[in-house]
Amino acid sequence: MTQPLPRKQLIYYGLTDMPLMMALFPVLVFIPKYYGSDMGIDLKLVANLFLLARVLDVFTDPIIGYLSDKTRSPFGRRKPWIAAAAPLLMISFYQLFLPPEGAGATYLFSWLVLMYLGLTMILIPYYAWAAELSPDYHERSRITGWRSFMGTVGQLLAQLLPAIAALAFAYSGTEQVLKVVAVTMLILMPVCVTLTLWKVPEPRNDTESVVPFWQGLKLMVDNGPFLRLVIAFMISQTALAMSTPLYIFFISFVLHAEDKAIYMLTIFYLSNLSAVPFWVWVSSRIGKHRAYVYSFATIALAHPFYLLLGDGDFWWMAPITVATGFAAGAFQAVPNSMKADVIDLDTIKSGENRAALFFATWSLTMKMAASLGSWIALFGLSLWSFDPSPTAVNSPDQLFGLRFLFALFPSFFYLLAGAIAWSYPITEARHAEMRQELLTTRAATS
Repeated sequence: MTQPLPRKQLIYYGLTDMPLMMALFPVLVFIPKYYGSDMGIDLKLVANLFLLARVLDVFTDPIIGYLSDKTRSPFGRRKPWIAAAAPLLMISFYQLFLPPEGAGATYLFSWLVLMYLGLTMILIPYYAWAAELSPDYHERSRITGWRSFMGTVGQLLAQLLPAIAALAFAYSGTEQVLKVVAVTMLILMPVCVTLTLWKVPEPRNDTESVVPFWQGLKLMVDNGPFLRLVIAFMISQTALAMSTPLYIFFISFVLHAEDKAIYMLTIFYLSNLSAVPFWVWVSSRIGKHRAYVYSFATIALAHPFYLLLGDGDFWWMAPITVATGFAAGAFQAVPNSMKADVIDLDTIKSGENRAALFFATWSLTMKMAASLGSWIALFGLSLWSFDPSPTAVNSPDQLFGLRFLFALFPSFFYLLAGAIAWSYPITEARHAEMRQELLTTRAATS
């Protein structure tokens, strides 16, 4: 049996995810409303710019994944990419969060493209590294669980720090939130990335390529469990990305409590953070894919309750938010652990470890789902003629469009994702057979 990794090593590995998720939170939640309302860019144009910037990842993700798998250096094949990406991300996040006066669509699009390039350069090697830290079925859940835990801490910091600033110094509002997060990110990211690169060894289990690139892509497409997993993941992430930018709109225009939004988001991520160990534990008892399906069912049933809320019902939102946040705690730890198991199946067929290529496809799926979900949400609001300006008074029909898109529409996607994931074939027993086959093949080769 594989020896469990020391907890200290898992914490050091997960540290890099903390500033990344802390900075990505405002991009998903605050930036669309900030540029579409405060900066005066048309809402449909904001939606299209986010989508177009992500489309470019169709080219960059597989290239970075392929190059990461082929990289050979004294520091490993993953670490150089992570080290190079961190400065690019720091500059991009800072420029997005603190735009100059008069910044328009070209400014937003340019820095979105650079930010997504930096994310590609760091996330693909970083996530592929996790799959290589351990070959064990349950240990992989522990690795991705700790990384998700640290990432959720980062998302929580993105709410707690502005909330503390608001309470202590009356420093509130979207612009102030972005400033606080930007400064904190500039401090945390170099520290966290350095500790990860310094304290976590990179396993030397890579092999020379034996499969041509295009043939390797065909093997990946023919990998049935991977396709089932990635489709379920993309559908669920589209649903999550729909509700994420609409959180602020819903609290501002339906509940009329924009100044309290940061507190509700803090509740969501506190619930999300507390749920990660629970879902890792559940996956070890009933299987990863069953735990994943149950998380979909939970959030799909909880989301429609937002329809019951109206003006003055801010704190009645809290129990629904706790339920949705708790269910979403499974959305990173469990599928990322499942993905590591799928890579073993590819290794059996291809004879090489191509983790980064798989994570490139996964990264592309995640980013496209996030953009598609945001686009559906923002473009849907514009179709309902919703007015996002701070002083707008929207009609009941326009508010119904917002309520429908935020509360009800995502549930259909979650239920569909659960139905697809239900028949996922790689169980603990099947994975044990795969690992034995890999060990036998490597012994024969030696």
